[in-house]
Amino acid sequence: MIPLDNSPEALALRSAYDQQIRTRRGGASTGTAEHLGALIRQVGLRGDGFVQYLGGVDGPELDRLIADQVAYFEERGAKFEWKYYTHDLPADLPERLTAAGFVPDDEECLLIGDVTELPTEVVLPDGIRLREITERADLERMQAMEEEVWGYPHDWLPEALSADIANADEPGMVLVAETDEDDPTMVCGSWIRFHRGTDFASLWGGSTLAEWRGKGIYRAHVAYRRNLAAAQGYKYLQVDASPDSRGILARLGLRPVSVTIPYNWKP
Repeated sequence: MIPLDNSPEALALRSAYDQQIRTRRGGASTGTAEHLGALIRQVGLRGDGFVQYLGGVDGPELDRLIADQVAYFEERGAKFEWKYYTHDLPADLPERLTAAGFVPDDEECLLIGDVTELPTEVVLPDGIRLREITERADLERMQAMEEEVWGYPHDWLPEALSADIANADEPGMVLVAETDEDDPTMVCGSWIRFHRGTDFASLWGGSTLAEWRGKGIYRAHVAYRRNLAAAQGYKYLQVDASPDSRGILARLGLRPVSVTIPYNWKP
């Protein structure tokens, strides 16, 4: 794990993220969302849930809040995720979630960058081109590439990205790198979401076929999407980064400001 940036500049970015993004309800394509004081509870189109905690409660009140979410989804027979950030208070929130039956998943690093401090030049290796995609056939090719990278199904991906592209509240754009051939091979895919009414756009994906890693393709995806965000007036880019990409992103100028851990509950 790379060390977190606790500079005043980084803490200001984290504060802006907490105020603008964590308090935001999901768009129409993500299901329904309720603002319940200390948290936002979201139910996806497939019934699974997501809780964004906003803080401000402790002790028995927090335990009741956690129990209420468990009861809500238990009644529906649905699983849900409580997204925990390591700067959340109280400090014993993970222990309280574990006691209520939640199981922690893999950590990710929250990185935020000012677009003025991020690379703008899109440099690709010979024989590779970037292309924005919207068609279902291309999204299904991207699904196949993702499944080759990760080794498990991504059947959700075409539907989810189609919804992102059509979402007026948080529109998305999908980008792929492919070989410059008559029958091109898709080698990397990523997407970006523009959070209307905020200073933030968020970066997602960036999976690259093993034989094409280390050639600057992921960096090119970051720069291309950075330029899109800047052209639309967004000030910051945000990423929840896996261990594979957090070091690259930090070297490109994004600041690691917190760690996120999904705490999952299943009926």
